[in-house]
Order: sequence, then structure tokens, then C-alpha cells
Amino acid sequence: MAAPALAATFDDEPYYSMGPSTYKVPLRMYAANRAKLVSALKEKSPSLANSIVFLRSGASATRDATDHEPLFRQESYFHYLFGVREPDFAGAVEVSTGRAVLFAPNLPEDYATVMGKIRTRDEWRELYGVDDVMWDEEDVVEEWLAGALKRGDSSLPEKAAGGTGSDSDEAEEKKGGTGEDAPLAKILLLRGINTDSGKTIEQPKFRNECPLSSHFENDSLHDIIAECRVVKSPLELSLLRHATELTSLAHAYTIARTKPGMMEYQSESLFRHYCYYSAGMRHLGYTAICGCGPNGAVLHYGHAGAPNDRQIQEGDMCLFDLGAEYCCYGSDVTCSFPASGTFTDDQRAIYTGVLNAQRAVYSMLKPGVSWVDCHKAAEAAILRSLVEIGIVVSGDKTIEELVEMRLGAVFMPHGLGHFIGIDTHDVGGYLPGHPPRIVRPGLKSLRTSRVLWEGMTITVEPGCYFIDHLLNGALSSTEDSPEGLAQYLDNSILSRFRSFGGVRLEDVVAVTSNGCVNYTLCPRTIDEVEHVKRGGKWPPKKDEALELRRERLCHHAVGRFSGGGSLE
Repeated sequence: MAAPALAATFDDEPYYSMGPSTYKVPLRMYAANRAKLVSALKEKSPSLANSIVFLRSGASATRDATDHEPLFRQESYFHYLFGVREPDFAGAVEVSTGRAVLFAPNLPEDYATVMGKIRTRDEWRELYGVDDVMWDEEDVVEEWLAGALKRGDSSLPEKAAGGTGSDSDEAEEKKGGTGEDAPLAKILLLRGINTDSGKTIEQPKFRNECPLSSHFENDSLHDIIAECRVVKSPLELSLLRHATELTSLAHAYTIARTKPGMMEYQSESLFRHYCYYSAGMRHLGYTAICGCGPNGAVLHYGHAGAPNDRQIQEGDMCLFDLGAEYCCYGSDVTCSFPASGTFTDDQRAIYTGVLNAQRAVYSMLKPGVSWVDCHKAAEAAILRSLVEIGIVVSGDKTIEELVEMRLGAVFMPHGLGHFIGIDTHDVGGYLPGHPPRIVRPGLKSLRTSRVLWEGMTITVEPGCYFIDHLLNGALSSTEDSPEGLAQYLDNSILSRFRSFGGVRLEDVVAVTSNGCVNYTLCPRTIDEVEHVKRGGKWPPKKDEALELRRERLCHHAVGRFSGGGSLE
């Protein structure tokens, strides 16, 4: 099946694509991202209006001490501003003018023998649609930055431009060079902490005696550019929709072909094949998770120590968390389904509870709503289903009281979802000026506590798992303990689910002006899942679950395939 033709034609402007019939990403998307950053910097402070943004791309690397070069994937902030695919670049943006410059690696002639033709500066400029390209050499970069500072209408010490400078020069420079109080022009360097990983983004390095060092500033850029990435532009939304729709079709293709007796990694290979063969999507956004049976209770299964290597059994519930990316913008979708093709009573009961959690979230998701409230609504829906099954005994407590006691975290220990964009766990979750992380079970795992805004893209991924150490901890709590959760669990019924694994349903959603739109087009209802497992066509001609907000599910642009067939 050919990839859906979801993009407009950009024959009159430069664009990125993986070839004929693949999605075309106009380079003006990156120009718009730069313009957004420039506007945000000017709005933040007049002192930043004549500054220069300077970033470095990801660096080329080898595997350990070998000469093997792993497939490179661009550093996300650099990609956001420039869309450069190759390593070892630098880039700058003049805030006063919006002018963008790339500094390309000046490669040796031998490079052409191994890696192909070496591009000229003009070829790089045309390829990435920037205003100019220079070679990434220490003196060239410093000279350009010095000139840019002057163009920013701010004084520069003579020594930075090649002179010696003087005390009086420096005093005059600090006042703006005009005898009036004026801010020192700044070179804004990216440095900050990623709140998902806890790791620090280290600022670009310059030589120790760099004469421009008095202009370096690393306090402002990170939070501002991260905030820019939180709300997506129309072009970014279109690209994320494309990545998610293709990911959804790949999931349906994989679900239809996964059978008992196969290995989990064979299902992973089906997904990878569909994405790359149909749409040129070479990268997955994260490690593939194909957990079947009890492996479905391992949230990040598929790692090096558990490489999707279990044989799928007839009675297994399968949990496949797989997302492809295109032009560094990714998707993150999870489907759960019975390996046999037909839900058992227990599988149906757990699955229905998780699907109802999605329905609850979609009924309330819109600008101004707290993500914490969405998470609690999902927990409440899952707890209701567990009460109906008999696993949870509510006693004299309401569902809302059980949520506040954090009983839901025993069965859904992760957050409801996360921002998504260039990174799977996209940035901006806990920036200054927004609600802090809540330090309580389940809620502490939320990747943001923010109020939703129009233009945000976020995953909605409720789940219900039977994780031994969490269940044992809850069962060992006494009535007198702060939690006292054991009294609300019926262990005689719970024991039946110990090897169940889990169910997770994960969609990529964009917040709109009056609600949300679900970019994920996977089979979701029990009837839809069983239809695909029987070899039925997907997507369907009619959407029988409008509450899931899949507005393009039956769109003519999305191709249909027979569940039992092959790529057409």
C-alpha cells in the first residue's frame, strides 16, 4: 500500500522529503520557528532584542573505540531552528533582523571518497534555506559573531574585533557606546535542564581566551526556546499528523499479522517494514515495545535485556508501543489486542476500562483544563472498571475518594501522557511560571502539570497493569498505614490477573480552540480490533466511535488495506 498523500505540493519552494510519494516538509517551517523564537526573545526583554542566538548541532560519533558510525539523528533544538540533517554544524540567528546563518564543517577532500560529494557553501545555503553559510572554523565563527554584535547596534570592545581595547572603551561599551544607558549585546547560548531526563544541555564551547566571552549569556535561551516548542505551528501540526497517521496504519498492519507462535520481534519487524517501505520513515522515535502476556506489565519493555524475544501465546494480551518519526517529528502510539483475535471476558473487562478512560479524557480536554485533572479522570474510569470486575472493593469510599487516596497509581503508575514533537517526551513540561511537579504516587510521574493551551500536542495514554511489586506493596499496607490500600483490594480475584500483563491505549492529540483532535487512526473499540484481527479492511468507511475524536479516520486521503493482505 502506498503512503497516504497527506501533504500539499511544494514545487515552488524548497522542501525536505524522502522521495516521490513521500511527505514534503517546506523549509519555511524552520524559518517560522526562528521567527517565533525571535519574537519571543524580544517580548521577554528589550535587552535581548539586539542579541545573537548561537547553537551547535549534534556531533558525529563512533561506537565506543571503533570506527563504526551509528546512524546520526539531529539534536532537537538545532533541528527546530534549522532542519539540518548532518552532524557537526553550528547555527546563529540575529534577533534584530531574524537573519539566519549556518556554519558548515569544512570537510577534507578524502571525505568525498567515502561519504560522497562535498557541498559548497552556496549548496548548503540553498539546501537549508538560510541567509548565509560560513565554514565552521574558530576564527570565522568569532569574526562573524563580532560583526553581528556590531550590526545589533551595540558597541564591541576593540580587542574582540582584533584590536587591543582600553578601560575607557570598555566603560563606554557597557553603556552602549552612546553615552546613554543601553544593554550589552548578548550571544545567547543554549544551556538548561531537561525535566524528563534530568540531564543538562551543555552550552557550545569556545576557546578559553575567546574575546567575545563578556557577551556570552546562558540564562535566557533555554526556557524561551523550550516554551516556543510547546505550542506547534500549523506546519508542525500537519507533520505530526502525518507521522501519527502513518504510525497508525503501521499498527493496524502489524495487529492484523501478529499471530500466536510468532516472536515479539517479528511483530516489531512488521511495523518497521511498513513505516520505511511505505513512507520513508527510517527512525523510530524510541525503542520498540512489543510486550505480550506478562511482558505487557513492563512499562519500557524491549530494552537490551528484554529485546522483544518472547514467543506469543494463544491467550496473551499484546501491548505494542511503537512510533515512527519523519523529519525528526515523531509519533507515539500504543495498541493492545488479544493474540487470539478474540477478547476473553477478563481481557474485555480490562480493555473496556482503559478505553473508557480515554473517552473520559476526550470529553473534557480543551484549552484551560488542567492536565492533572485529566489524569485523575482517567484513573477514576479505570477504578470504576476494577470495581465492576471485583478487583477493587470500594466499601464506603467513592471513586473520587479512592483516586485521592492514590489507589489508581497501583494500576497506572505512569502519567497520563506527555508533550510530543521533535522529542517523544517533548520539552516544556515544567518550565518556570507553570505548576510544579506533584510529589505523590502516580502524579509524580506526570511529565507536565500544566493547563492546556491551543496548539499543544500531547499523548493520551491511560493504562491498567498488574505489576507484582506494586500489587504486593498495596496488599501489605494496613488499615492504620497512611495509604491503607489493602482493604480496598480483593486478593482472591486479583490473583487471577497476576500474569495478565497490561493494557495501554495511547493516542497523539492536538488541543484545538474548543476541544481536541485525535491524530491516531488505530482500531480502538473491541469490535474494531476484532474486525482487523479477522482480516477486515482498515480504516473503515464509517466511524462508529466519534467520541474518540478521530476526525480523519475515514478521510479519502488515507489508504485502506485488507487486514489479511500484503502491502499494495
